[in-house]
Amino acid sequence: MSRPAETATQEAQVAGLPVWSGKVAIEPLHGGLSNASFLVRDGSGAYVARLGRDFPFHHVDRAREAMVTQAAVDLGFAPELVYSAPGVMVSRFIDGHTFTAQDVRARRDDVADLLRRFHNEMGRQVRGSGFIFWVFHVIRDYARTLDAGGSRLAGRLPEFLAIAGEMETEQVPMPIVFGHHDLLPANVIDDGNRLWLIDFEYAGFGTAMFDLAGIASNADFGEDEAEALLCTYLGDRPMPAFIRAHAAMQVASLLRETLWSLVSELHLDAPGVDYVAYTAETLASYEAALASYRLRFGKG
Repeated sequence: MSRPAETATQEAQVAGLPVWSGKVAIEPLHGGLSNASFLVRDGSGAYVARLGRDFPFHHVDRAREAMVTQAAVDLGFAPELVYSAPGVMVSRFIDGHTFTAQDVRARRDDVADLLRRFHNEMGRQVRGSGFIFWVFHVIRDYARTLDAGGSRLAGRLPEFLAIAGEMETEQVPMPIVFGHHDLLPANVIDDGNRLWLIDFEYAGFGTAMFDLAGIASNADFGEDEAEALLCTYLGDRPMPAFIRAHAAMQVASLLRETLWSLVSELHLDAPGVDYVAYTAETLASYEAALASYRLRFGKG
């Protein structure tokens, strides 16, 4: 785990950024799984400073993340980005309520509307070379990383890849949109007037299905809640093949999160994060989702 001395060094790095006005107060923010974030107050207001290097093993490129963040700011989805440099971004702090799974379920229609607008608008605003997020490619690439790195669960990789292949065959054709691809409840903030999105590390082109599955799996939706989410997003009742594809994508999204954690065990050391415990948590969620999928749809 990262040592207190490292946190002090990071705070000194944040304090030295050329954006502050007057006296600066810095407070670590906890809860992130891969980056170091700090709440910074100065004479002009409150900000969030986020430190993070490129993670090629997770397909994370910070220059691309900053570009997407600015595009989201320009369209009103994200709080103002006030400073960006290699390895650091500073955004205006939103004094609001960070969503929990219960909040996502309670505000399901609002989240679906926000997501649909994000998908419809972001693709015309982003710049530079296109980045595609296809979870089944990510799973296969993670498996290669885990096999080469001698992961403690390397023996289960053939099983994981077979399940991923099965879930991929269940997908249905959909338009290409620009997705967020990391819709954990904590990445939605309510300031009392509107909802904001944060954290765009994995944003890129793809279909809407992964985001729709991520909302459902990360907020523990039941079958009826998941179908209601799809109805709101699509504006119509989904066909049975779409419902099955969505359930399959939920399995894939939780498998991806499990492999993400296993890769993180090999390559990351975020302050206060127990990746082995997180792997156990996500693996249990994946196995439960797979069992539910099997009960509803069988195999193949």
